Amino acid sequence: MKKLTLVCTALLALTFTATAANDIVATAKSTGTFETLVAALDAAGKTSMLQEKGPYTVFAPTDDAFKKLPKGTVENLLKPENKEKLGAVLAYHVMEGKVMAADVKTMKAPTANGAMLDVKVSNGKVTVNKAKVVKADVKASNGVIHVIDTVLMPPKA
Repeated sequence: MKKLTLVCTALLALTFTATAANDIVATAKSTGTFETLVAALDAAGKTSMLQEKGPYTVFAPTDDAFKKLPKGTVENLLKPENKEKLGAVLAYHVMEGKVMAADVKTMKAPTANGAMLDVKVSNGKVTVNKAKVVKADVKASNGVIHVIDTVLMPPKA
């Protein structure tokens, strides 16, 4: 019985170690709730950026967040002729550096596309523009993901 407990403990430790070793893209893929985001990253040619060393902070909209966009928006953005616009939208969700939830404060935060995000902390809840952070501190080897309920649209998108 002790051997079985040790084996189970070792397997759990390896599982958590492997998860922490995943980059932002692999971490997003492994959850199953960011399929649209991952497809958009591929379509915009931005996947490799979020696999680099970083660190990055990504405000990642869920598949449900993409479904809240007006009908046809996602399909339109995924068209090859809109690759640049899609890239700008995705870059608006990325900040350089690793900002954990404990470090978040009300501020204007620069994004990878050059536009600013309006981050607000009120009563222990965080919003980014009008998106709510529904899960914070999803750790990756090259940064952190904060899950949001709304797709952020940059000022010039």
